[in-house]
Amino acid sequence: MLLFRWAILLLLLVAGTSFVFYVGTGQMKYRRFGWTVLKWTLLAAFGFFAVLIAERVV
Repeated sequence: MLLFRWAILLLLLVAGTSFVFYVGTGQMKYRRFGWTVLKWTLLAAFGFFAVLIAERVV
């Protein structure tokens, strides 16, 4: 569980760094990459927490 939390944190930092590069350079590839990483990170996090909630209910 701790490993998954660290992975989510690192992926959010990657997305944030990508957005900073986009602001600095204006290249769309950084923005596109940041949105992709953010989307999949949030999807994985919601799935992870859904499993934790389901575990507590059962």
